[in-house]
Amino acid sequence: MNKNTWIIGFTLFAMFFGAGNLIFPPNLGLDSGEYFWPSILAFALTGIGLPLLGVVVGALDKQGYIGSLNKISPKFSVVFLVIIYLTIGPLFAIPRTASTSFEMTVTPIAQTNSSLALFIFTVIYFLIVLYLCINPSKMINRIGSLLTPLLLVTILAMIIKGFVDFGGNAPSQSTEAFTSGFAGFSQGFTNGYLTMDAIAAIAFSMIVVNAVKATGVTNANKIFKQTLLAGLIAAIALMFIYISLGFIGNHMDVSQEKIASLTAKDQNIGTYLLTTMADVGFGTFGKYLLGIIVALACLTTACGLIVSVSEYFHRILPKISYKVYVIGFTLISFILANQGLNSVISMSVPVLSIVYPVAITSVLLILIARFVPTKPIAQQIPVAIVSIVSILSVVHTQGWIKMSFIDSLPLKDYSLEWFPIAIVTTIIGYIVASMVKNQKPIVYEKD
Repeated sequence: MNKNTWIIGFTLFAMFFGAGNLIFPPNLGLDSGEYFWPSILAFALTGIGLPLLGVVVGALDKQGYIGSLNKISPKFSVVFLVIIYLTIGPLFAIPRTASTSFEMTVTPIAQTNSSLALFIFTVIYFLIVLYLCINPSKMINRIGSLLTPLLLVTILAMIIKGFVDFGGNAPSQSTEAFTSGFAGFSQGFTNGYLTMDAIAAIAFSMIVVNAVKATGVTNANKIFKQTLLAGLIAAIALMFIYISLGFIGNHMDVSQEKIASLTAKDQNIGTYLLTTMADVGFGTFGKYLLGIIVALACLTTACGLIVSVSEYFHRILPKISYKVYVIGFTLISFILANQGLNSVISMSVPVLSIVYPVAITSVLLILIARFVPTKPIAQQIPVAIVSIVSILSVVHTQGWIKMSFIDSLPLKDYSLEWFPIAIVTTIIGYIVASMVKNQKPIVYEKD
């Protein structure tokens, strides 16, 4: 493994290592109680394993996912990528950077999370974002290259001190959602959706492939290998941090009264756990330092996402200028961020519950097609059925339209009803494909 692979691996780690993602592992650890390990490993599967797989599969075609998804259906490719960019952009991920920053800085320092304070904070936050994105410069990269290592060192110090401070405590009591090991697994699996990293990987994969090519690697198999190794470096680093924070959260003693108080104030429990780790470990200074670093790291993440999403939409709709996209997406992000962190997360759940099954199914189908001759219809059938089932399931679960047959689907109680359907429809797709004579197997462009 050469030096360039390590550099690309840590770059990919920095791209996935969003400060907002830090709030989910300790919260899951606290809620899972005795079922911590199946919960956190399932979280790692969707929060780390699927992003790794997503990046690697993107290396199968020289055009990345645009090329791979076009082979399923050009219309599906455009619609799905638009949904993904909006999800990791102005609808959820960017507003979450602002609301997370607020709860990690203003709330613990000023002891308030009022709507007025949030409004003032987000006005300042998004004005800075707008300035940096409309006038791109090396400033973002310089700040990011400084803050990511600083944030990482701070988190590592918190983890080490957290093991000392809380590691000897008894595990927390599991909540009502964690009634068994499999229930814990399903909760962890769907909690991993909230990181949004698996769908972000679809956008990031081409960046990694281009970085590998920039080192002078031109052979398709070597590009694939280098991408895989870089992804493994990022995955191992994320695994260590997520499991460690989850374990500490699992051993923190938080009373039901305190949880009820946080809920009543609409304060995120994950951010409370993180600031408590910093406060107990390093005093008030540690809590403030963590909050400020997280806020600045979120700022650079928001800038990167605004630029990426604006460039993508300008590429597919070039009649609208890049600056108009930046202003529009920044304004949408500002409005949604003012709903508060918990509201942003809650709003994202139904969308992610639809997008993730479709994304997982698509990535796995693309991977299968690398080893098994596959006609487009063999991919189109499972993608279409999984999309329909995921939409109907969310509509039913949210109570918008009740459909009793949804509750009878296998694994519905664990929010995994799409998985057996994906397997069955994939088999059906290949059977149908064997009877279709006017389609040729998919060929991925590697050179």
